[in-house]
Amino acid sequence: MEMKVKTYNWTIGALSLFLAAGGVAAGADDETRSDSPNRLTLSLQFGRNIKSSFRGVGGSLNSSFNNVSGQYDNGYVLTDISGNAGNQTWNWGYASASQVNAANNTVSFDRTTASPNGAPTAGTGESGPTPGFQLDYDRELATKAEWHHLRFGLNAAVNFLPISINSSDSLSVTATRQTDVYSYTPGTTPPGAPYQGSFQGPGFVINVPPTSTTTVFANSAIASRDSFDASLWGFNVGPYVEIPFGEKQQFTLSLAGGLAVGLLSARESWNQTLSISGTPSGNFHGGGSNVDLLWGWYLRAKADYQLTKHWGVAGGAQFRDLGTYNHTFDGRQVSLDLRSSLQLFVGASYRF
Repeated sequence: MEMKVKTYNWTIGALSLFLAAGGVAAGADDETRSDSPNRLTLSLQFGRNIKSSFRGVGGSLNSSFNNVSGQYDNGYVLTDISGNAGNQTWNWGYASASQVNAANNTVSFDRTTASPNGAPTAGTGESGPTPGFQLDYDRELATKAEWHHLRFGLNAAVNFLPISINSSDSLSVTATRQTDVYSYTPGTTPPGAPYQGSFQGPGFVINVPPTSTTTVFANSAIASRDSFDASLWGFNVGPYVEIPFGEKQQFTLSLAGGLAVGLLSARESWNQTLSISGTPSGNFHGGGSNVDLLWGWYLRAKADYQLTKHWGVAGGAQFRDLGTYNHTFDGRQVSLDLRSSLQLFVGASYRF
């Protein structure tokens, strides 16, 4: 709630600043028609219709560790510098004292995976109307006086839009737990947990390979949560056409379109809790970051009202298609749909 209040206050403050700029200038200049071909417009914008899906729920219980030999939910057993000479290694570590069975001289390790019961599902989410900004530059190139003073020109813009999407999901799964048991020399005692041995050693040795057992838990469930945040920087360039209205041509409507480029800096984090027979049995998490360049097109409709010779106010909507962003973060497959995003904007313009 605190973040929402701060965002609201920032939005209202920025909007007031935009409108105040035009209002102050209006009192300082009585002329309302400018022949200047250049116009800058600074706008506050709100992005809508940005959706995402998250796949890999369940199967990625312990991040990428599930796919790496020797990595476990509660430790690791890897090859040491000697190449595990004598079928022993000191390159191992474990998390909990409960993994040690002193009576049998063994240390056990678990690797848990899960698969959805039925067809795999994808968690979904949609970004809220988080405020961003856009700076437009319009350069008038020609005017057709006989066509109601229709104006033609070139539009270029740079913009920034933050994206934040949270998704929660719960599904029934079948969990599989592989338990690998490693023995150690009778009469010795493993270091207390948590313990981490090294590749170089030396250290306490355990015997390899292990003995393995597999247990299947059909009555299981996973509660999963995804948090996806991104910063989208964009650049637009294309032609525009504008038609003025009124005796002094103070009010104009314009349409622009062309190439859109986006630089997306994305961050994803996910957390999953596995419950077996209603009892929480493990918490697993992962995530990462990625930067990608996206290409597409845009279409902008804008209304301008000239308050003075130089200052005005503007508002409108922009449709942008940057395609679909896909990336896998630590086993979680994220798909961000930017094919039909809509930005609503309002701001102040300056002719020069």
